[in-house]
Parts: sequence; structure tokens; C-alpha cells
Amino acid sequence: MMSKADEVPAECDGIVYWMCRDQRVQDNWAMLFAQRLALKNKVSLHVAFCLIPKFLDATIRQYHFMLKGLEEVENECQKLGIEFHLLHGEAKDVLPKIIEEHHIGGLVTDFSPLRLPQEMLKDVKETIPKNIPMCKVDAHNIVPCWLASDKQEYSAKTIRRKIQDKLPDFLTKFPPVAKHSHESKYKAKLVDWTAAEKSLEVDRTVKPVEWATPGTHAGLDTLNQFCLKRLRKYATQRNNPNAKSLSNLSPWLHFGQISAQRCVLEVKRYRKQFKDAADDFIEEAVVRCELSDNYCFYQKNYDCVEGAYNWAITTLNDHKKDTRQYLYSREAFIEAQTHDDLWNSAQIQLVTEGKIHGFMRMYWAKKILEWTATPEEALETAIYLNDRYSLDGCDPNGYAGKFFT
Repeated sequence: MMSKADEVPAECDGIVYWMCRDQRVQDNWAMLFAQRLALKNKVSLHVAFCLIPKFLDATIRQYHFMLKGLEEVENECQKLGIEFHLLHGEAKDVLPKIIEEHHIGGLVTDFSPLRLPQEMLKDVKETIPKNIPMCKVDAHNIVPCWLASDKQEYSAKTIRRKIQDKLPDFLTKFPPVAKHSHESKYKAKLVDWTAAEKSLEVDRTVKPVEWATPGTHAGLDTLNQFCLKRLRKYATQRNNPNAKSLSNLSPWLHFGQISAQRCVLEVKRYRKQFKDAADDFIEEAVVRCELSDNYCFYQKNYDCVEGAYNWAITTLNDHKKDTRQYLYSREAFIEAQTHDDLWNSAQIQLVTEGKIHGFMRMYWAKKILEWTATPEEALETAIYLNDRYSLDGCDPNGYAGKFFT
């Protein structure tokens, strides 16, 4: 979606970056474009985040991580002369108000391939004034999703060359978001973050985790520690659950608190020392992740069995009546009450730490299919458990992973 973004109304006081998926200030192409547009028109720059009280099966675990990261965003915006607004409610209800009250002349937002964000984007476009240009920037993928491919790709093999051919054009250094030189006539209120968290209508029994500190600074520190201590083992030991060799970056990447592009740029600095490890990381962080976005963007049934390929649906149907030695309820899965100690350990890690080791995550998902009555029940159970407990739940990687594992 690209309007004539440079043609903002002559009488306006600012540009709004509607922050959704990419919750950071620096290393953010959507933020950079919004600032460029504001500077060109010599107006103020605003960041708006729309906080809805409930999102799918997300719990206080995910919301706490997100809000702490957004608090960091607010602090950085203040230092840069950028107004930050935490808006309570659906975007279609609250964004038009701030556009009118603050005399906003243009709206920039980031990109998500998932159904609900796409619907929110459509609703906002229909409710804001027609003379307000709106622009969408893919600040999450390195190669923008719609440029990487114009169709649903079959596998990593079919999308890999398309991404690799375009990667040199997009894998560039980021310019900084600078201190903004045009003040707003309309100042944002400081956010009461405690009240914001209390306003949520989510399950609070799934507690925040202790191992991962939210926010961009903590995410970049985790990236640095990965490069210095774990990257050397990544190529040979990342599939060993007992080896500390994974990047552990998924929570910060999921919430957009750090950029995949920044991660790849940093890892590439170590390629001379650890070529295989660096190449394997880039495969995972770029090709596999962008394949997930591609799948969710072009496959509208990404969260149900109908989204699988025909051969897979045929195979699933052929085996629907197979005798299953074990059948478990959703509650048994939640409580890790299966006969399999290995699966139970993975589930306990998910519930307590908000993550499963990447190699074990495949085993975890496949066993749910084996131990449920139908493929539909298996998929619903896996998505529910992932969205409820995982820090990177409600993510394209989670949905696509059910079909590509």
C-alpha cells in the first residue's frame, strides 16, 4: 500500500508513525521514512502505538515484555524531540482522533503479514481523512515481503535464490534517527505505564519470564553476547538442546525491539572467523524467517489445516482413522502430563521460560499431531500453547513452522 506519501496537506503540524510490529526507534526503516517525510515538510514527528486490551491468546507474559520495550521507546523519543503517544483502543477508533487533534498531514506504518494487522490497516485507511496520505514500510524483513516474491513460495529452496539476489541491495547500514528539528505545538502526555498494564484484559497467571529483559538495549546486548560467546558453536551444536549455542534473539525480534538486519550485519562481522556459523545464522534469520512472512502474507488460511499443501492434506486425511496409542486432552498437554519425558520437558520449558529449544520445538509440534484425534485439533492445540506461553507467540514463524517442520 503506497499513497503519494510526499504530498501531505499544506497546513499540517506533523507526521505520525503508527508503530505496530517494529517497536524500536533506531534501525527502523519505517521510523526513518517518517522522519524524512516530516523533515521535508518541516513539521513535527509523532510515534503512536495503539494498545488493545486483548490480542488472540496472548497473556500478561507477552504484554509485559512489549510494554517494557515501549517504555524504552518513549524515553528515546523524548530525547530526540519526537512525541510518543500510547493510545488505548482499536487503531480505527483512536488514530483518526489524533490525526485531527494534532493536525497530522501523513501516516506511516510498518508491515505485518498476519490477518488481524492487515484488517486493522484496512480499517484505518477507511476511517482517516481521504487527503491524508498513508504509507506502509516493511521494517521487519530485510528484503520487503512483497519484493522478495509475488507469490506463495513452496519451500526455502524456492525462495532462497530470490532473496539472495536482492540481499545486496537491501542489506545496508542504517542511518541514525536524528534529533528532530521541528517541535510540535501539541505535546504528548507522559504515559502511565503501570496504569497501562492494569488496563489489560488478559490472563495474568502466565507470568513474565526472568531470563529475558525487555527492550532494545537488552536485545542488542543479547546479540553481542551471541556473537562473542555462542556463534562459534552455532554451526555444529545448535541442534543440541544441552549446548548453549542458540542466539536466543527470538523475543526481541518478534516484538521488533531489535532488527533482523542489525543482527545479520553484526554476525557478518565474524564471518571470517566462523564462516559456516555465520552462513547458517543468515539462513535462519533471513531465508527461513522471510519464508514464514511469505507464507502468512500469501496464504490466507495460514492458521488452519486448509493452509497446508494438497499432498499434506491428503496424507493427513488418509491417516485420520489410524489407531493412536496415546490421545491427550489440551489440559494434559498444558500440564505436561504425557508418557514422554522428553516432550514433557520441552513443554515445561515453554511454560516456565516462554521458549523451547529450536530443535525440540519441531519434536514438540510433531508429537501433538501424533497424540490428538484429528489434524485440526492438533493444529489448534499447538497454536494455542505457542500463542499463550511463548514470548514469540502470535508470530509468522509459529504459524508457518507447523507446516514446514
